[in-house]
Amino acid sequence: MTESHVEPRIVVLGAGAWGTALALTLARHGRRVTLGVRRSEQLATLRAAGENVSYLPGIKLTPALELTDQWEAAAASSSVVILAVPSRFARRAISGVAGALGPGVTLVSAVKGIEEGSAKTMTRMMAEFAPADAQVLALSGPGFALEVAQGLPAALVVAAQDEPTARSVQRLLAVGRLRLYRSADVIGVELGGAVKNVIAIAAGICDGLKLGLSARAALITRGLAEITRLGVALGAQPQTLAGLSGLGDLVLTCTGELSRNRACGIRLAQDERHARQELARASGPIAEGVTTVRGVKALADASEIEMPIVNAVFSCLYEHQAPAAMAEVLLQRELKAEFY
Repeated sequence: MTESHVEPRIVVLGAGAWGTALALTLARHGRRVTLGVRRSEQLATLRAAGENVSYLPGIKLTPALELTDQWEAAAASSSVVILAVPSRFARRAISGVAGALGPGVTLVSAVKGIEEGSAKTMTRMMAEFAPADAQVLALSGPGFALEVAQGLPAALVVAAQDEPTARSVQRLLAVGRLRLYRSADVIGVELGGAVKNVIAIAAGICDGLKLGLSARAALITRGLAEITRLGVALGAQPQTLAGLSGLGDLVLTCTGELSRNRACGIRLAQDERHARQELARASGPIAEGVTTVRGVKALADASEIEMPIVNAVFSCLYEHQAPAAMAEVLLQRELKAEFY
């Protein structure tokens, strides 16, 4: 994306909580934004209610925000395309508009996940469908959709290998009380945002079992160690994982009452049978970490990186290990030095 006096047109693909919050925030501050809604019935509801009653009830949409269910047309007329869908739908979403992407388009992943099957980060997956001269960026960091939509302060990170592009997108998305930092460490920003969702499920289990604040603090700290080990092995910078998109997002998601991943862990710990039934149906929104843990484990196994918390969450979700047993497995691991 090059500097221009003409305000770029932005399309946010995905009218869930995060996509709606981003699009609404940008539109409130004068950006030319279209929100891409997947289903025509959802579009009709958004227009009739003037709010996203399914994901952000009570938050009124601004008339400046355009709504559409014609994703290809919206992508064709936009120079900045932000993908904000669950990771399990991301490939289908970007492939569906690939033919409409114009030359020099800027693609931004606002998806905090790892693709199941390929174990690719979202920018690597999106690059498969990008024009040759496109820039593909990652947007991540500690920000709950509801708080961003309410106009509360938040700080995120936009990462691109190309410094001028990172600066341009940073300036474009930094509006109101939404502060943007930039980074050249795309893999670090993406891994921090993805793996923290898995650790947050473990934190929720910890809270659901009432293991105490000391246990949660230990879990968050050791979770950061796992994220850092994997990130460094895959080329990330350690300072990135100690920043907003790593530690910042990890703390928020492991402790915040609005965290869907933490809530998933709490439900598993308090009512395992019912929680597993909910996950099996998977008909509505599910915590991103439930899907992402598969890709993270695949990355860790391929790189021979030790990630006991990730493995424990995987066992709980997919090998029917009891949540209480997960905690005991972690506590009974061989004693070792903290840093090695």
